[in-house]
Amino acid sequence: MPPTTLHRSHETNAWQVFLIFLRLGLTSFGGPVAHLGYFRAEFVARRRWLSENAYADLVALCQFLPGPASSQLGMALGLRQGGLAGALAAWVGFALPSALVMALFGLGLVTNPELLPAGVLHGLKVAAVGVVAQAVWSMGRGLCRGPLRLLLMAVACAFTLLLPGLAGQLSAMLLAALAGWGLWGRVGVAPVQPVQPVHDIPRSGLRAGTGAALLLLFAALLLLLPMAARAWPQAWLQLADAFYRAGALVFGGGHVVLPLLQAELVAPGWVTQDDFLAGYGVAQAVPGPLFTFAAFLGAVARHGAGGWAGAVVSLVAIFAPGFLLVAGTLPFWERLRQNARVRAALSGVNAAVVGILAAALYDPVWSSSIHAPADIFLALAVFAELMWGRMPPWLVVPLCGVMGMWL
Repeated sequence: MPPTTLHRSHETNAWQVFLIFLRLGLTSFGGPVAHLGYFRAEFVARRRWLSENAYADLVALCQFLPGPASSQLGMALGLRQGGLAGALAAWVGFALPSALVMALFGLGLVTNPELLPAGVLHGLKVAAVGVVAQAVWSMGRGLCRGPLRLLLMAVACAFTLLLPGLAGQLSAMLLAALAGWGLWGRVGVAPVQPVQPVHDIPRSGLRAGTGAALLLLFAALLLLLPMAARAWPQAWLQLADAFYRAGALVFGGGHVVLPLLQAELVAPGWVTQDDFLAGYGVAQAVPGPLFTFAAFLGAVARHGAGGWAGAVVSLVAIFAPGFLLVAGTLPFWERLRQNARVRAALSGVNAAVVGILAAALYDPVWSSSIHAPADIFLALAVFAELMWGRMPPWLVVPLCGVMGMWL
């Protein structure tokens, strides 16, 4: 596509960006991979905001960074068209529908604990087993090719099970990054296909100095929020710290945030295990980004938090790192993406996150949901339907909830 046929950023204001992404937020079922397809159809094929090469470059950036890849891609597209206001408009439009549904569901559970019958709750928890198993399988096929990556995945899984919590997960990712750096980081021994230069690099309109300031703000919040939460133990500040760290440290986005949030919220008693898995099951049945699960968790949080305030704080905190990273990195991306050692380290991290998610599949997802042979059969049916069937996740998960009443 010739560059002259593309629509440049001055032609789209923030309000227009919001309306476009609001429609996508209402209709984009299927998870992060499906979102990439929706975005390509809307912004490359239909609106011609950017070329195929430029779109692929943005996808590569968002997969490289920690955070919710599809939401970060939307932010980057909004940034390209409308600056920082456009990036915020894209995020609000895409996340708002599912965030409202998840927050309302959480508030309903708080005011009426019997909102979901026990059987439906159990069915949603079993559905989560199939959903996470499908994520592990699909991610493993793409990110764990070859015996060395499979070994890194297995080691990360074992390490996470032996050392539960956030410390084990972060240690596994750090060790995997060092292993990837050492195994594939030498010049000419790249872990993936060589990166081809692109002639239509997506421009953010931000200067390098602004990008550097945003990256410094990202790092400062990651460092200072835990200190502030310890110095002033306010519930909202502790929630912001927990969700900001989860959004800042999750590679792979989507389902990979599950073990991080479980370690941050269930283990300390902020959210019960049953509520956590029920909300995660419902999150599969709504359109838009899976990270809006944070709105549910913030709404049901205990210890003086929760409600609408908890939902908003949690939602903003989990998405803020992804916003700062994508906006801050875009001015430097073309140089960074050519660095073989950086890509090698990322290859190791990607294998490790599959192992971390596999550990979460066993504990807490399987261990707290599967109690009888009928549960195993239903979980396998969900897995098979998501892998090879034609029924979409937003229909499979509620159906599983209904079937749970007969288990």
